[in-house]
Amino acid sequence: MSNLGVGRGNARLADNVDDGRRTQDRASALEENVQAIKLWERGILLARSKAEQISDWIVRTAGSGPVLALHVVWFGVWVAVNVGVMRGVRPFDPFPFPFLTMTVSLEAIFLALFVLASQNRLAHQSDKRSHLDLQIDLLAEREMTAVLQLLQDIARHLDVKTTVTSEQLRDLMKKTDLRRLTSRMEELSEPATPGESTRAAAARS
Repeated sequence: MSNLGVGRGNARLADNVDDGRRTQDRASALEENVQAIKLWERGILLARSKAEQISDWIVRTAGSGPVLALHVVWFGVWVAVNVGVMRGVRPFDPFPFPFLTMTVSLEAIFLALFVLASQNRLAHQSDKRSHLDLQIDLLAEREMTAVLQLLQDIARHLDVKTTVTSEQLRDLMKKTDLRRLTSRMEELSEPATPGESTRAAAARS
């Protein structure tokens, strides 16, 4: 009886060790992925030109709270001085404040250009991420196709009854036709005509 208890304790200990190893492996894989993404993002930031770095800094600074407060104070003092509220200070830009309007317009134009430049860089970076996701998805699709083929071979060799039919497996193991898939996606993105909508509703009924 004591040997049986010791055996069960050793089995539980072995299971705990295996669980700890699996958890450690998952944690190390997660950390490896995080580090790889961080290095990739850092490489993109370091690859920016000097103009892109200045543009990003201006956009980041212009959207901060201190800059908003500075504009509120600036406009308030400007209006107060030029409407004669502050005594002892001669108005230099009377109502309707043409010089202030020109200054703010120029600021808005240059700020919009910096924002567009920063958005273009972010859009280019987003395109790179999308292409990376597509490559990973295609690689995963090929790997899953190979796994299905191996499982089918193993099931056929061991004569195992499966709930998935051979036709379904063959359909899943087919190589994805990217051109046909993209053309189908373009068809789905196109607006349906009234006649097509009627035919689709009739087919569903």
